[in-house]
Amino acid sequence: MKKALSIAGSDCSGGAGIQADLKTMSALGVFAMSAIVSVVAENTSRVISIQDVSVGVIKDQIDAVFEDIVPDAVKIGMLSSPECMKAVAEKIREYKPLNVVIDPVMYAKNGAPLMKEDSIDALIKEIIPLADLLTPNIPEAEKIANMSINNLEDMKKAAIEICKMGAKAVLVKGGHSTDNADDLLFDGKEFTVYSGVRINTKNTHGTGCTLSSALASFLALDYPLKESVRKAKEYVTGAIENALELGKGNGPTDHFFMYRNKVEL
Repeated sequence: MKKALSIAGSDCSGGAGIQADLKTMSALGVFAMSAIVSVVAENTSRVISIQDVSVGVIKDQIDAVFEDIVPDAVKIGMLSSPECMKAVAEKIREYKPLNVVIDPVMYAKNGAPLMKEDSIDALIKEIIPLADLLTPNIPEAEKIANMSINNLEDMKKAAIEICKMGAKAVLVKGGHSTDNADDLLFDGKEFTVYSGVRINTKNTHGTGCTLSSALASFLALDYPLKESVRKAKEYVTGAIENALELGKGNGPTDHFFMYRNKVEL
């Protein structure tokens, strides 16, 4: 059985973070493991508080996984501080895992910050060079590339700039675009556009976490990069189309819609 590790923050309401990653990986047939970097008290409406796990325990969790059940892919999500980033980067450089998918999480769906303002330099220096695939949304890509993104050409320019920082491939997610939900993949050589239909729902809590963990899962299952992106986008679209009416804010997607609806990707 293929295995995947998520290194990220937890979401006690279950729609995003480690919880979304474990659900996604399990739904896609991959054995899911976790290393929790931060404990986030949040729900569909707000982030109440964040407590980072100590650097030593972050490293110990990663050691515990790699010394026993070596993952076929690693998804890295929320890293709130430079200290967290340096600890994770040290272990990724030590173990050199295959298929490292990094979601540079900066904000919760409700706009609450999940990364400290002084962390962007550490993200660029420590984390981005480790990425086999980086998955920023438009606001995150703007912050990393230090530019405005208003159209597809801007997405291409940002992807090129981010690859110059060391990422092997970049998927700029178009969900924050004003027109459509097209995503742009730059694999270091060529661009591929993945068209998407905008779904009229507020229940999109955890979609970025879900997409990146789906990508890690398909890469762990030995699908090529472009096919992994296509399948992951199809999976996330289905999860959003079947989003759950739970909570008072941005509700969660349905990670197990394939089983409830008896469909295959």
